Amino acid sequence: MRDADHRLLSALRDCGADPRVAATARALSWSGEHGALWLAAGLAGAALDRERRAGWLRGTALTAAAHLASMGVKRIVRRPRPAHVEPLVRTAGRHSFPSSHASSAVAAALAYGALRPVGARLVPPLAAAMCVSRMVVGVHYPSDIAAGAALGAFAARAGRTWMGGPTDG
Repeated sequence: MRDADHRLLSALRDCGADPRVAATARALSWSGEHGALWLAAGLAGAALDRERRAGWLRGTALTAAAHLASMGVKRIVRRPRPAHVEPLVRTAGRHSFPSSHASSAVAAALAYGALRPVGARLVPPLAAAMCVSRMVVGVHYPSDIAAGAALGAFAARAGRTWMGGPTDG
C-alpha cells in the first residue's frame, strides 16, 4: 500500500509541472484552506435560498464538523506530509492524514448537493478537483485523500436527517 501511495502521488505531482495545472491546483488548495470555499458556499446558499436556509446552515455546520473532525484525527495519527516530492504550496500544518480539504469538500458535496439539483451537478466535480489538487501540489498521499473523503461522507450521511433530507440510499 505504501509503495502504491508513493507512486500515485509522484505521478499526480508530476502533473504540476504544467504551469496551468499547477496554478489551478494551487488555487483550489488555497480556496479550500480551513474549508473556506465550502463554508462560504454554504453561507451564500443560506443567504440566497431562503426556502432552504435552515438546510444550508445545517449543511455548513456539517461541513465545518467534518473539517474539525479531520483536524482532530490528524493530531492523533500525526502522519508526516510527503517528503519524496517537492510541494507547490505551503501548508497550515505538518500532518497529512486525513486530508481536511477532502473531508470538507466531500461533506459539502453531499450536504449541498442534497439541497438543490444544480448543487448535485456542480459541487461534486469541484470537490473531486479539490481532492486531486492536494496530490498535484504534493502535500497529501492518496490514502490521506481517501480517508478524508470517507470522513466527510460519514459526517454528511450522519447529519442527513438533521438537515431534513431523505434517510435512505
